[in-house]
Amino acid sequence: MTIWTELLWALIGLLLTIGGTFLEASIAVPSRDWGHQAIQTHSLGITYQFGAGLLVGCVGGKNAALLSQVAYIMLGLTPWFPIFSKGGGLSYLREPSFGYLLGFIPAAFVCGYLAFKLLPRLESLAISCASGLASIHITGILYLGVLWLLRILPQAEVFKALLKFSVEPLPGQLAVVCAVTLLAYALRQMLFY
Repeated sequence: MTIWTELLWALIGLLLTIGGTFLEASIAVPSRDWGHQAIQTHSLGITYQFGAGLLVGCVGGKNAALLSQVAYIMLGLTPWFPIFSKGGGLSYLREPSFGYLLGFIPAAFVCGYLAFKLLPRLESLAISCASGLASIHITGILYLGVLWLLRILPQAEVFKALLKFSVEPLPGQLAVVCAVTLLAYALRQMLFY
């Protein structure tokens, strides 16, 4: 890929991540009662935010994905762009969820690296996305440990944050990983790479 293509994918990734922050992930299921509401939507309890970096990694490559997520974190840490779910600014560094946001950076790189190292098949793209998701959780858990070591977060709060950010959202995140895999596969086939 050329530098311009990577920059374009990085911009797309940044915009998708910002938009995904405010877009709740849902799943549509058919209703048992075919009356007036044949299809119902159910919230997955997460947003599409992390899926954007994974998608750009699978389609735009590791450099574009990495750049998009670094730009997202840097913009969110400035006081002028409240693009994180609870705002933004440097005070966000004390939030337990910030480690998971920080995990977007290695996740995007790992996903993009693996997606272009292996043949573009559904299985390899799913492995790429799952590896990216694992990177988010590993980084988030390590960040919680740092907050505990620095006495910013008490031990009881660390366990609550671990449940809230790693355990509870995992089923919804796996559903988004599946959706990203299918979308990335289709895009890779359409773009012939």
